[in-house]
Amino acid sequence: MAERDDFGAFVIGFIVGAVSGAVTALLLAPQSGEETRTYIKEKAIEIGDTASKTINETYEQAQVSANDAVKRAEHVLADAKKQAAELTEKGKTVYEQQKSKIVSTLSKSSELPPAEG
Repeated sequence: MAERDDFGAFVIGFIVGAVSGAVTALLLAPQSGEETRTYIKEKAIEIGDTASKTINETYEQAQVSANDAVKRAEHVLADAKKQAAELTEKGKTVYEQQKSKIVSTLSKSSELPPAEG
């Protein structure tokens, strides 16, 4: 778990460093202020569009995953119900067999003459 935290900190540091480096490069570039502002504005729009697209794709993937999970859960539930019904039938069969054996044994023992003692 600590490795994930270290990796997350590395990624955040990398992103912050990249952004600050890009801003520094823009500010120190041999362009006029208006050109720099236009460039920054275009890049901001581009990043916003990319983020919006990524969010929409992620949302769609989440919906697909959720639907798949529901389908799998329904399948598992159907299998569990089927197995429960099969076990219930087996239990009834075993119960009837044991009941028949007990009744048969009791009827045979009642047919025996009383023991003389």
